[in-house]
Formats: sequence, structure tokens, C-alpha cells
Amino acid sequence: MPKRKRGLPDIASLLEGGFNEETARALYAQGEEIAIFVMMQLAALAMKKVDVNDVHPSEPSGSVATYLKVPPKKRRKKPGAKPGHKGSHRPPPENITHRVTHIAACCPDCGGKLNRRRGTTRKRFIEDIPNEIKPEVTEHTIQKDYCPKCRKVVEPVVPDAMPNAVIGHRAVVLSAFLHYFVGTTISQIITIFNTQFFFKLSEGGLVDIWHRLASVLKSWYDEIGEMVKSSGVLHGDETGWRINGKTHWLWAFSTQHATYYVINKSRASPVVLRFFKKAFAGILVTDFWGAYNAIVCAGKQKCLVHLLGDMKKVAKYKDKSEDWPVFAKRLKRILRDAMRLRGKRQTLEKAKYDRLCACIERRMTQLIESTWKNSQAKRLVKRLRRHRAELFVFLYHADVPFDNNHAERTIRNAVVMRKNSYCNRSQDGAETQAILMSVFQTLKQRNAHVTATIVNALRTFLTTKKLPTLKAMIENLAE
Repeated sequence: MPKRKRGLPDIASLLEGGFNEETARALYAQGEEIAIFVMMQLAALAMKKVDVNDVHPSEPSGSVATYLKVPPKKRRKKPGAKPGHKGSHRPPPENITHRVTHIAACCPDCGGKLNRRRGTTRKRFIEDIPNEIKPEVTEHTIQKDYCPKCRKVVEPVVPDAMPNAVIGHRAVVLSAFLHYFVGTTISQIITIFNTQFFFKLSEGGLVDIWHRLASVLKSWYDEIGEMVKSSGVLHGDETGWRINGKTHWLWAFSTQHATYYVINKSRASPVVLRFFKKAFAGILVTDFWGAYNAIVCAGKQKCLVHLLGDMKKVAKYKDKSEDWPVFAKRLKRILRDAMRLRGKRQTLEKAKYDRLCACIERRMTQLIESTWKNSQAKRLVKRLRRHRAELFVFLYHADVPFDNNHAERTIRNAVVMRKNSYCNRSQDGAETQAILMSVFQTLKQRNAHVTATIVNALRTFLTTKKLPTLKAMIENLAE
């Protein structure tokens, strides 16, 4: 847009009330120079397709003024509990470590003498962390003795730390949990330990002890994989990952009680075929990614939310000509009717429910067999035809959802970690990542105390030279 010369009026201020005949005559009356300048400004605005009423001198170029933005949609319902709803509060603690009695010496308002009333006390619980959190340092004196049978010097096992390690199990497990589950970076972990726990750590020391921890818990990782493959309903998903700057993929296979992560450079079917070495006896819930088509299983359920999301993208960015509106309307109705029908399964008679399910199936078949002209409609029909038997499995199995939200939530921690720590620098780091993430996520899903479970297992491993099974550790803690 041409720069305004000194002495010429600002077009934005002149056109505040809109461009009309009166404004044009007023500008023409100011002289030839003013009229030419305004015409050049209007021509420049027309070429950029900018509305003259949107021009505001206080707004930077390319931005929309606040008062011109479309107001957001209002909430359909007010958030929070409804009137009359039973309130929720923090439950009282099970263990009380200190008890303090408070008695006022005088009135806190006027300072007057109080008449003591008996039996009118109330309880209040306050939970806090200790005032000073200091590391425990234990000096171990180890007796060395000679075994005449083995003909060597032996000594008792110290179960509180790994061999030749100076950092105890609790510090190792807590730091690994912060990094591989919470997504805290190594520098942040070092800051937390140094400033809050007064526990000196180094980056190289942390990485080394995490690798050693993962090597011990490898059997748990394999056990989690077997748990997942023997489940009735399994969710699968994948997301991008990087190892030393090169693109890899993080796969997640999750149930309600266990999660198994795999990091591989491929996003193709060989990855899942190496994991599922034989046919899966349950139902697999995934999106429409083609790699899952190679898995042989009892049943599959495709995520209908992904299908609705694809339709939303088409409506916003792609070709909506010809018969797309009719196709999209019919498909949305079928999917939403199926979702609503699933919610009424417990209230409907079996005969009526089966009849409505058959109606849904028939409507989808008619939609697929119809002829559509729009290219996007043809693309989705091709997908629906390929996965026809995998769209409404959730209608016949109560524990199978119509979406893949469980896998999405399971993989979210890895996505947060990817943004913070830039993934891994080596293949060994990726293997440690997969093992520890799987163990921590599974323990969380089992409502087990992560630190206590792993610390007790490590002590048993050092004492007996055999790591107890994950299932046995969770059962012992539950007792």
C-alpha cells in the first residue's frame, strides 16, 4: 500500500463511517491531490481483498482486530455440579503422624475472656510434606570370608543398591519415574534433586543407572507383552519418535490393565507381525492405519471418531461439490445412531436391540452400495467397504468401545515427553525408554505403588538373583 504523504488525511479515519456518496463528495471537495491519494489507497485495498471497514490504524498488518473477531460459541451447559448434587471433598487420611490441640487464650476479635465449653471441638486434617527432606546416607560394613568349598572369598549381598552403585533404589526409581512417565527432562530432575532433596546427581550417572534398571526389568517388559496379547480387548496406536534425529515410530498396545510400548524405525506391518507372532484371540481396536490390517485376530473395531474427524476435514478444506453434502449427512446419521443405540443397550429388550442393530447394518450397506460422484465420497466409500465388518463390532460386545480414546490417552505421555526431551540419542536409550515406560504405565493402571513395587523387586532380585514376576509383586502389595 502506498505511504501517506505528509499533510494528507488518514484513509482509516476518513472511512470510519463507511464509504458512501457523502464521503466521496467531501473528499472531492478537498482538492485533486486528496482525491487521487484516496483512489490509490482504495485500489490497493481492493487488490489485497481487504474490507475498508476492517482497516484500523492500531492493528498490525495481517491481524484481525479484537472487536471484529467472531465471538466463540457459548457452552451448551454450565460446567460443574448441578444444584443439589452431592459435594465431593478430599477423603480423610488413613494414617495420622501428629496430633495437635488448639485452645484460644482469648477472643480473637475483641481480646476478651472466654467461657470454656466442653465437648465442642472439631477435627481438621492438614496433609503436607516434611519441613526438611534430606538424603539418607548409610555406611555398610561388609565382612569378607573365605569359602573352602568354593575356594574363594565371599561377602554378603547388600540389597539396598545395585552392585558397585552409590545411589539407592528409591532415588533411582523416582528419577526414572519422573523422566519416563511424567516427562520431566534430565536437567529438571537434577535441579529438583539438588535443590529440594539436597541430593547431588549428574546427567551421565542418571542415564547409566536407568540403563541398568531397564536391564533388570526386561523380564517384566516381556511379561507385560504376554499380558497384552492374552487380553480380550486390545487398543493399538502409534506416533512419531526420533532416535539421534532420525524418524522412528513409537507403538502402543494397551488394555485396561497393561500397556506395552515398542519403538521401531518402521511404521509398516512387519512391526505388528513381530509382536503378534500368532493369531490374536481378542478384539483389536485401532484407527484405519493399513499396518493393522495384517493382524489376524478374532475381531477388529475401527475408531469411528477418526472417521468423523476425516469427514470434518473434508467439509473444511477439501472438495464439497456434487453429492458430498448428501453422503456426509447420511453417514453421520448412521454413525451417531449406532453410538446412541450402544448407550441404550441395557434398557432395551434383546429382540428390539438386535432388530435396531440389523437396521444400522442395512443402512450402512445401502450407503456403500449407492453410486456417488464426489471424489471424497468415493474415497470414504472405498474405506468403508474395506472395513465393513469392523465398523459396528462395538454394538455386539459390551466391553468394546466405538473409539480408540484409550490408546490416545495412553500415548499422550510419550507425546509430552517427545516435546520436552527430544526422544532418544541411541538405540539403547530407545530400548530403555520402551521398557521403563511400559513398566510404569502398567503399574499405574494396576493402582500399584510404583516406587515400593520396584524397590521390593530389586531387593529380592539382588538377594535371590531372580526377579519375581510382576503379577506376584502386585498381588503381594495388594495383600
